[in-house]
Parts: sequence; structure tokens; C-alpha cells
Amino acid sequence: MTLDHHKKSCRALCFSEDGTLLFSASKDKSLQVVDMNTGSVTSKMMNAHKSPIYSLLVIDNYLIATGDDDGYFKLWDYRRETAIMEAKNSEEFISDLTTNSEKKFVLATSGEGTLTAFNIRAKRMELQSELFESEFLSMAVVKNENKLAVGTGEGAINIFNWGEWGNISDRFPGHPMSIDTIVAISDDVVCTGSMDGVIRAVHILPNRFLGIVGNHDEFPIENMSLSRDGKFLASCSHDQKIKFWNISCLDDVEEDPNVKPKHKNKKKKLASTRQADFFAGLAD
Repeated sequence: MTLDHHKKSCRALCFSEDGTLLFSASKDKSLQVVDMNTGSVTSKMMNAHKSPIYSLLVIDNYLIATGDDDGYFKLWDYRRETAIMEAKNSEEFISDLTTNSEKKFVLATSGEGTLTAFNIRAKRMELQSELFESEFLSMAVVKNENKLAVGTGEGAINIFNWGEWGNISDRFPGHPMSIDTIVAISDDVVCTGSMDGVIRAVHILPNRFLGIVGNHDEFPIENMSLSRDGKFLASCSHDQKIKFWNISCLDDVEEDPNVKPKHKNKKKKLASTRQADFFAGLAD
């Protein structure tokens, strides 16, 4: 299926929880909904934001959140095609949006270096972190939803306690360039996509590198997505390629905080490139 309903670049995509709808946000400032059974556009919000939309989050069966280049956050009931909450608490772009299973708060990272928590039930801004020196670009919920890992422009992972968003509780530097995308593989392990084109597996608390999952040569990692069964990670980059990585080697990873981390793991290549096995399964 090929869709061409946006007039400018498509910046963000999210499926509904059951996979029947595809939500897309664009530089053309529109938010649109596509029926995946027919390929037709079922809802259009043509001027959803005054500025190009940067980030998108599907919250549940009827709520979605968006953030734009100028720091505006909006909460939508897409059935009504109207925003039910709007706030501007950031001066720079809203780089990423996430929530947890309770779905009471939506968290937004910004290019100015802040994390903002929105209470979507009370429809208000709950709390904003102090201003950090580096951009906040990506985030993942980990540790049984008790921690939030935030990727930064300086290559560090900032860790917040869930519900305590004013300041970080821990910090893990070590990436040579910005962490543009981050995906939780398990409660303890995340995969990071960096501007240097490398995908790394990282254990959170204790913080240490597990190895390199793969790369897109020197092209920055734009986005990553985990398969439903947790066995495959998809990545895309400016090299115009989508790559699929077998990450089953990260199942049940355990790290002893009393054992000193191995520095060689930072450059160790994991057994994550079994593409033949992946496509053989598709053929079956």
C-alpha cells in the first residue's frame, strides 16, 4: 500500500492499538487518519497546528496527542476531529511524546532541554523539569514504569523517576553523538539510535553498554520500532533503507551491579543481523 495524502513530508506515524487505523502527521500541518483495510482517509484535520507537526502519540482508542515545531502540545479526540486541550510550555520543538499504562500523564520532551508532564484527565500542565543545557530528543519508559530514560543531544541518557519530573535521578553518558531515538526492549534494556548511524543496546540501572545491534553506515538513525513479539527491531535512516534486526539475543539479559562493566562491550557487535532467518519466516 502506498499513501500520498500529505502535501509535504510525513514526519510521524502511529497505528491504533488494534492496527486498523494509521495516524499520520506532516510538515503540511495536517493530522490525518487512514483506514488500513481500504487505504482511504477517514479523518482530516488540515490545519491541526499553526506550525509543522513534529511528534505524534496514540494514547487509546480515541485520544491522540501531537506536538509541533514551536512547542505547542495538543490533545485530540479524533472522533470529533477537534483538539480538547492545547498548551504551550516550550519554546522549541516537541521532539517526542509518551505515556504509561495508566494513561493519566503524557510526557513531552523538547529541543530546549525540558521534560513536561501533562495531566490529560485534568487537562492541565502538571510539571516541567528544570532547563537542561542539551536538547531532549527521545524517551522510553522502563523499570516496570518506574523510570523514564531520555535521550539527549549530547549523547547522554538522562533518567527520571516516574512522577518526579522536576530533575533527573541518574545520568549515563557515553554515546559519541546525539540519541535521536530510543526504544524499550524490556524493563531493563533499551536500544538507542544515534546520529553516528549506530544502534546500541544499553542496560538501564545498572547503566552499561551491552553491544552494537547494527548500523546504517554513517547515516543518522531516524526512527526505530519494535515488533509485537519483541524479537525484531526495525530502523530507518537517510540511506533510504529500512533494516530489520534480530534482537532475540537481548532476551532475559541480566546485569550484576556488583560486577564491573566491560568497556569492550561498547564496541562489541551483537548477533543481531540474521536477516535470512527473518525473511525466511515471512516466506513461510
